[in-house]
Amino acid sequence: MLLFLDVDGPLIPFGAADRGYPVYDGPWVPADGHPLLARVDPALGPRLVGLGCELVWATTWMDDANACLAPWLGLPPLPVVQWPETVGPPEPLHWKTRPLVAWASGRPFVWVDDEITEADRAWTAANHPGLALLHRVDHRHGLTESDFGILEDWLREAGN
Repeated sequence: MLLFLDVDGPLIPFGAADRGYPVYDGPWVPADGHPLLARVDPALGPRLVGLGCELVWATTWMDDANACLAPWLGLPPLPVVQWPETVGPPEPLHWKTRPLVAWASGRPFVWVDDEITEADRAWTAANHPGLALLHRVDHRHGLTESDFGILEDWLREAGN
């Protein structure tokens, strides 16, 4: 089972600490680390591995996700979805949807992102022969226990 993982929103919450949204408050990020890493809880790495999926970066961070985030999360280098050069005109469908379904190539997958819509779910259901969970994460909070519960339940039902 593939798990396509976006960074901004799911791993790096956009909620500000002064508004009560969680921000990782563990050890400070090394000077050569990305400044946004202080928002990423490194405990998410083991939680993601524990899902038992093949993790794939599905982010505009591209290879920087392996350089900055993977070590912070305790993850090995992960495959990175290469996005098309041109996205095309705006439409209801997210620009990542078609490339992710193509990458999956019929295999079952989970996509974790903060920009997924019903249009993406409907298009995927009509164009992807395998099982797929498109899970939208609240960008203010990032991945939460509730999100992991939803993912774990779906994966269990899917036989993963």
